[in-house]
Amino acid sequence: MDIRQLEYFLAVVDRGGFNRAASALYVSQPSLSQAVRALERDLGTELFHRIGRRAVLTEAGRALIEPARASVRSLEGARASVACVRELRAGGLDMASMPSQAVQPLTSLIRSFAQRHPGVTVSVKAAFTARDVIGAVRTGAAELGLLASAGSVPYTEVCAHVLAEQRFVLVAPPGGPFAGREAVACEELAGQRLIVGQPGTGMRAYVDSLRDQGIDFSVAAETEHRVALLPLVLAGVGLAVVTDSWRDIARRAGADVLDIEPATALSVALISRRGVLSPAAAAFWGMAVPTGTD
Repeated sequence: MDIRQLEYFLAVVDRGGFNRAASALYVSQPSLSQAVRALERDLGTELFHRIGRRAVLTEAGRALIEPARASVRSLEGARASVACVRELRAGGLDMASMPSQAVQPLTSLIRSFAQRHPGVTVSVKAAFTARDVIGAVRTGAAELGLLASAGSVPYTEVCAHVLAEQRFVLVAPPGGPFAGREAVACEELAGQRLIVGQPGTGMRAYVDSLRDQGIDFSVAAETEHRVALLPLVLAGVGLAVVTDSWRDIARRAGADVLDIEPATALSVALISRRGVLSPAAAAFWGMAVPTGTD
């Protein structure tokens, strides 16, 4: 039994005969009759009494009408749902992002995507390191990923496009040690108490590199919860080195934000798995990556 046979059966029922059903379906009458005969063989019973050119439903035929209509409606609904996803009128997109990049540029990217495709839901999974993002995309847990890296992205594992660079800045409490200034030399962090993220992140790698340069500071707190950085700074626990994506939020919260000199930055890249992307992922990539640059 297949859905085409059920559609042919219902056409005979609704049109009152095989000839009129065949005309409505734009198929030959012998083809229609063969399809209905095949359905009867599958079910092991006749669905119509053939009386001349008339087709009269049997008891089995009458019993099939309701489930046949339900099956056809279900298929039509499935087709409509797939069409909505294909045409980006519905559906979803799974992404993985590191915390700072989820602030920016992900916020702006999702805003632009939502304006174009309001019916598509973007689900963002948290990933703390670039390797975590790559792993989520490579294994299919997410279709797209947003990461920041001091080095190049392993292009053999994923497709990647660098969207921007984010320099490191210092977030300090108002009235802190560098109040009234717009920049600070990295050497001036010597003797300060810093709040740092976990190993494996670009921000932690930068802070560790300062110590390798002989800049001696103390770690006031280490946290995997990136959202805790700003409250800890404002509470006077210490200073935090973050990426520039935090600048606006930190200033609105009342913190001081200073450029760290010399300027050092992370590359922010959008990545995807290799192969064909879903319509939503392809649309997001096409929106974020200028044509001819991927």
